Amino acid sequence: MTDRDAAGRFIPGNRIWELAPPGPGRPPTFAGPEELWAAAVAYFEWVEVNPLHEAKAFPYEGKVTLENLPRMRAMTIGGLCLSMGISTETWRGWKTEGHELHRPDLVEIIGRVEAVIWENKFTGAAADLLNANIIARDLGLSEKKEVTGANGGPVEVKTLADFYADLAPNPEPGAT
Repeated sequence: MTDRDAAGRFIPGNRIWELAPPGPGRPPTFAGPEELWAAAVAYFEWVEVNPLHEAKAFPYEGKVTLENLPRMRAMTIGGLCLSMGISTETWRGWKTEGHELHRPDLVEIIGRVEAVIWENKFTGAAADLLNANIIARDLGLSEKKEVTGANGGPVEVKTLADFYADLAPNPEPGAT
């Protein structure tokens, strides 16, 4: 299995670093929500047209053929930030009230963008196109079970010595 085609070039869809704007320097500043939404849509479109590729072997009449099958690429905040040339800390700062980078004008669009990314991951996992365990953890959807003791109190822990002490016959009062 390889991540290169017959000519030795990398298979399209496995080159996420190409999303990042070239060169160092200050990240772009979005003048308003329209520009931020346009940058997010550009990332969404890139994700759709650049699926990941999985090499699968298909045996037929004694011959094995190796085919590259497209696989859904999950949208992520990290990938979005990479494509926009900003850090995830900048993204969090824009949406967090009280943060020095807070951008009240972008909060609504940030919420919409995050909803699109959440929906992409959830539906991809629900359709078994993405690893459901990984996506559930990422989305905070883990099933939680809380164990309590009697009447909702703490769980009672006994040592082996406690167990044997409970089994010993109780001496009669006044006996030594």
